[in-house]
Amino acid sequence: MPSQNVRVHVYGWLLLMPAAILLIAFTHFPTVATLVQSLFTTGTATRPAAFVGAENYQIMLEDDVFWQVVQNNIWYAVGTIPVSIAIAILMAVWVNARLPARGLVRMAYFTPTVLPMIAVANIWLFFYTPDIGLIDQVVSLFGGGSHNWLGDPDTVLGCIIVITIWKEAGFFMIFYLAALQSLPPELEEAAHLEGASRWYYFRRVTFPLLMPTTLFVLINAVINSFKLVDQLFILTKGGPDNASSLLLYYIYEVAFSFFDEAYAATLTVVLLAVLAVISVGQFLLLDKRIHYR
Repeated sequence: MPSQNVRVHVYGWLLLMPAAILLIAFTHFPTVATLVQSLFTTGTATRPAAFVGAENYQIMLEDDVFWQVVQNNIWYAVGTIPVSIAIAILMAVWVNARLPARGLVRMAYFTPTVLPMIAVANIWLFFYTPDIGLIDQVVSLFGGGSHNWLGDPDTVLGCIIVITIWKEAGFFMIFYLAALQSLPPELEEAAHLEGASRWYYFRRVTFPLLMPTTLFVLINAVINSFKLVDQLFILTKGGPDNASSLLLYYIYEVAFSFFDEAYAATLTVVLLAVLAVISVGQFLLLDKRIHYR
């Protein structure tokens, strides 16, 4: 019998090995390598990398651009996460009902999700371009003037937030739609027999049962709010005056424009730590309540 158990364990590890190898090679090893690189200077052909300990982190704490980027990312997350989730729920409830051309409506809501980021950025340039953009054309019909939406520090981040909501709400809608279709129809029938209104039924029954899906969507939305690069590269390059620069774009800029790999590694470690803390906190604080344990 011990040989049988050994064969079972070996067979199990062989099944896990391909996924484990990929996980270690493309997740754990790069994370450890980035952490190590953040403790050194950036090496050159004439000057090898030197160990500096936490000096790069001290430089980061004194970097005004870093703090501005962090502030931008916080406002970006606050503006995109709750709004995109709320719109996704509304769209899912709407397309889950019996309405004409329901399949066409679902496809229309989901279409922005499958578009590449570069294509999305170019589409929205048609809206935001001064004078000839659709927004300025509509404003001019009511006597308004032209405005450089992406060139104004007061409006550029809001414009990026609108684009993100437009693209992500349809993606989150798919998860909510699947969750709504898995709910037992007897619950709604019982609520109608008891005279419950649609809003009361949604608030007391549907929404609580959607909370596991909301946790999953929330984690994805938080991660997405820290990984925007493509749209910024096409639309604003992080400007004007870093008003639209987000953390991951700043990392890209430091690594590939300023060629400071050590400082980029430092920023990456901070980003990974922030995402890890947020994800763990969401599971610890919300998971038990969501699943009613």
